[in-house]
Amino acid sequence: MNADSSRSLGEHHPGERGPIVVMLVVALVLFLAGLFRPFTQVTKLWVFDDNVSVYTGLITLWRENELFLFGIVLVFTVMFPFVKIGALLALWLKPGLKVHQMANVYAVVANLSKWSMLDVFIVAVLGVLIRSGGLATIKAQDGLLLFCASVVLTQIASEWTGRIARQTFALANAN
Repeated sequence: MNADSSRSLGEHHPGERGPIVVMLVVALVLFLAGLFRPFTQVTKLWVFDDNVSVYTGLITLWRENELFLFGIVLVFTVMFPFVKIGALLALWLKPGLKVHQMANVYAVVANLSKWSMLDVFIVAVLGVLIRSGGLATIKAQDGLLLFCASVVLTQIASEWTGRIARQTFALANAN
């Protein structure tokens, strides 16, 4: 394989493409569902219940003019994971990628991976911020599980892709 090889990572490694692409598609579906499904249930004064999703949390932050927090949550909880999953899918599926282009896309994924647990932390902080004082309790809901499952699947696919990508880049550089 030479440095000008124009094939997707999936074309270089067809046996590993299927499981990784399925994992990434499932992660994307879980991620999108996790954004809109209730993340937490906030009970105030043991009487008033409110289900909070990442989506409704973002709307609340926007309406309350908490633009800095809105931006942080939007970037780290919505955009970073979406870009990471999209970049990984592009590595596996986009035909015509040269090895140096794959290396560039993987570098983006590797940099985003450094922030991969920050999105979970941000969502936890979001749950605390949305609680509006008084006597309130917060219980995890299915959106949190969906979101966390997406993060775990994406991280596994990212690590697996990284191992394969490094092998591919090493072979290309050796030729």
